[in-house]
Amino acid sequence: MAGSDRLRDYEHEAGLYRRRAVAAGVGALVLVLVLAGRLFHLQYLSHEHYATLSDDNRVRIEAIAPTRGLIHDRDGRILAENLPSFTLELVPERVEDLDATLERLRSFVDFDSADVERLRRAWQRARPFEGVPLRFRLSREEVARLSVNRHRFPGVDIVAGLTRHYPWGRTGVHALGYVGRLDEADLQRLDPRSYRATSHVGKNGIEYAYEEVLHGDPGVRRVEVNVEGRVLRVLDEQAPVPGEDIQLTLDLGLQRFAERLLGPEDGAVVALDPRDGAVLALASQPGFDPNLFVNGIGRDTYAALRDSPSRPLFNRAIRGQYPPGSTIKPIIALNGLERKSRDRDEEIHCRGYYTLEGRSRRYRDWKAHGEVDLSDAISQSCDVMFYDLAMDLGMTEMAGFLRKFGLGQPTGIDLPGERDGLIPDPEWKRRNRGEPWYSGETVIHGIGQGYMQVTPLQLATATAQIANRGRPVRPHLLAEAGPAEVRTDTKEEAPQNGDAVVARAREPVVEPVDLKVETDWDFVIDAMVDVTEGERGTARAIGWKSPHTIAGKTGTAQVFSIAQGEEYDAEAIAKQLRDHALFVAFAPAKAPRIAVAVLVENGGSGSATAAPVAQQLIDRWLEEHPPPADGEDDGG
Repeated sequence: MAGSDRLRDYEHEAGLYRRRAVAAGVGALVLVLVLAGRLFHLQYLSHEHYATLSDDNRVRIEAIAPTRGLIHDRDGRILAENLPSFTLELVPERVEDLDATLERLRSFVDFDSADVERLRRAWQRARPFEGVPLRFRLSREEVARLSVNRHRFPGVDIVAGLTRHYPWGRTGVHALGYVGRLDEADLQRLDPRSYRATSHVGKNGIEYAYEEVLHGDPGVRRVEVNVEGRVLRVLDEQAPVPGEDIQLTLDLGLQRFAERLLGPEDGAVVALDPRDGAVLALASQPGFDPNLFVNGIGRDTYAALRDSPSRPLFNRAIRGQYPPGSTIKPIIALNGLERKSRDRDEEIHCRGYYTLEGRSRRYRDWKAHGEVDLSDAISQSCDVMFYDLAMDLGMTEMAGFLRKFGLGQPTGIDLPGERDGLIPDPEWKRRNRGEPWYSGETVIHGIGQGYMQVTPLQLATATAQIANRGRPVRPHLLAEAGPAEVRTDTKEEAPQNGDAVVARAREPVVEPVDLKVETDWDFVIDAMVDVTEGERGTARAIGWKSPHTIAGKTGTAQVFSIAQGEEYDAEAIAKQLRDHALFVAFAPAKAPRIAVAVLVENGGSGSATAAPVAQQLIDRWLEEHPPPADGEDDGG
């Protein structure tokens, strides 16, 4: 009762109302000012920023893949091209039942479990409206069948594009290499801006070595998209810059001929122009079809290549390391003459074996040669002469001289993965094996055995250096980059080595060899001519067949050591234990235009197996590219 009876204070209530009204008004004003400030900030101060964000939501920048450059041989014949192809793609949001769709597709197109596995992996990462490839390079028949039955496969598209193709299959594959689909390792080493739209990259060989030249620069396209990211229209487009075409020094005809000459044998052939190091042929047998790798090789097919005992994926020409055998004898002879360890006419008596003083172990020769001088020892491949010469020179001196010809070190060819080989010396053995060097090791290294290992490419470049009388060359496959005129005929004269080749040839990795007596070059080269033309030359059979003067040297490299008292019987041992056959040569002897190294794994005698390959290769090249009349030295 007391509260209700109290008199109301109207003035106090009116004041309270006014204060509340003022507070509410001020609060509302502050809110309006805040909103206005925010509006000012969004609409004026941050207009450009938010306009850009808005555009980003509406406009998407897409990269356009450049067209990969073509690869031609020295005559402009295409070795690697881009062909129109059709890819079978499935769009996730339009395919209701993936398993059922794949099952029904098998009636119209071939694909294997690897294709399905790759599709399922990509399926997980793909946006629902983007196509996921199932099969590349559909045949025309497959495209026709699918096109007719397209209505039965919602969400299945046939997409046209370009794919890399090697029209000559396995020919020259170890030089050309191949492209393959980009993987995680590629993405880590490549510039992501340049490869935003690219699906393939060079994986090996020339395709890998000149990736920057062949790839080109991507283009850019601005497209308008909806909230789901679907393209509504193209706003503008900057075309990509295609990759450059490149021209190689390889001669397709000679390359094919070299591979055919090797036949079923495993081995390698390297042919150079000794004047500038241009590689004319680089064969490694067996090979493989690079087209298998372009869009992903099947697991079983790859396993068959990887596990084959013939190792078709292995580039024997630049990665194979073999004992050089007697092919190094001309260089050892030069070393002996340079160091005055031998006179040209000094003779020894070869009994068919060599012994160190005070030792009973016999280091065998392949036969008893009787009285031989240094020239005879080269032409008849007398081991005893070089056993004795090696002991006179010593391993350190001999190794140093061999290295002057680039043996045991990479040549610097413009291909990835070249191996260095080995020219050992006592310091190497002490450092790597913790053991002293023995005299017996010096003996056998005098004929290219023991720890010594070289690649066929090193033998070819060393042979070219002898042909040039000490001037080295660096082997190279690139002739020039830029548009190349594609020729369809094969009869025209090959372009000679022009300014482009010379300009792009890099400096050799070794220095020129200057002998104290310049005529020692002629002496050794004449002895190499006697190898093919002398009455007792180890390769006289090819000299009689060839119309050209070939300076050569046979080599037969042991795969395993034969115990004292045992005889080597090729017929009685397994094929993989037989000797490697080697032959190095250049021609014409006085004006060389081709230098060749041939290796036939487990081929036995170098004179019987490797020399005929080199002779036929040389004859073909000089027949198609005859030297000037004043360059001929023999007339046949």
